[in-house]
Amino acid sequence: MLLFKQLDLLFTSPKSKRPAGRDPALEEMAYRLLAPLGATSLGERLRVEWSSRLRSAAGRADSRSSRVLLNPRLCACGKEEIDRTLRHELAHLLAAFRAGRRRIDPHGAEWRRACADLGIAGEERCHTLPFPIKRRARPYLYICPNCRRNFPRTKPLRRASACLACCQAHDRGRFDSRFKLQRARVTQLSSRAKPRDPAD
Repeated sequence: MLLFKQLDLLFTSPKSKRPAGRDPALEEMAYRLLAPLGATSLGERLRVEWSSRLRSAAGRADSRSSRVLLNPRLCACGKEEIDRTLRHELAHLLAAFRAGRRRIDPHGAEWRRACADLGIAGEERCHTLPFPIKRRARPYLYICPNCRRNFPRTKPLRRASACLACCQAHDRGRFDSRFKLQRARVTQLSSRAKPRDPAD
């Protein structure tokens, strides 16, 4: 386990502002975690940033940009929680790095193995931190043409996406256009109360 001395600067004063933007100390820490695992190239291009746009999520990983976003609210939870969240998100990037072009389950066997390699074996998929949860409507619905599984979304898909379960079952996890998600219309219920029958 790495020492937390890189994180001490974040807690110099209880009145200090929440961190924002890139964090070179955490990027260095991430590099030192990834290098012994054969992921030096990933560590070299990795960016770790604090993002106030995160609300209920403790962190987020983007394998396309090799970037980890952390919620500034983590600072109130202690250095250990920052360290664990960083490793949790790094595990997503490490799993994707190892898989190459092969599609994998975000919290599947590859991610669990990466968690173990990063020192957090048995990591849970979701955190239990007291962050506010904002319920967001999901007005966009996509359907797999094969298994008919529904995929509700808060935003429309920006690129072609396929049903992961069907791709894994029929094409070893590779993208297969036969299982490309199709957008469906969602009937939005009126928020108005239904008028009562005069006979009631």
